Amino acid sequence: QVQLVESGGGLVQPGGSLRLSCAASGLTLDNDAVGWFRQAPGKEREGVACSSSSISSPLYDDSVKGRFTMSRDSAKNTVYLQMNSLKPEDTAVYYCAAAFSINRIATLGTADYWGQGTHVTVSS
Repeated sequence: QVQLVESGGGLVQPGGSLRLSCAASGLTLDNDAVGWFRQAPGKEREGVACSSSSISSPLYDDSVKGRFTMSRDSAKNTVYLQMNSLKPEDTAVYYCAAAFSINRIATLGTADYWGQGTHVTVSS
């Protein structure tokens, strides 16, 4: 059974930082495409970042480029999303997702497995 478990969300002031973690079981993240999505209240889900062994470096949505960094720890079968210079518009539920191909995440905006989500609130 595949499980993706996110952690690290919380309340942070504008300009602050958070690091989200996504621990996987039942699949090896190095063998799959992995992505972070978010959904703000009243808005559609959007892709934030994704990576795969088939591409040289992670892909980022324009809204987070230069502020968010996605990384992996293969030994822990965990991916991370380092979020810096956070803005109120980054407030959302953040989801970790895994897919059999990077195209499903990057192009189709979907995935085969989803985590339960972690809340991020950026507010003063």
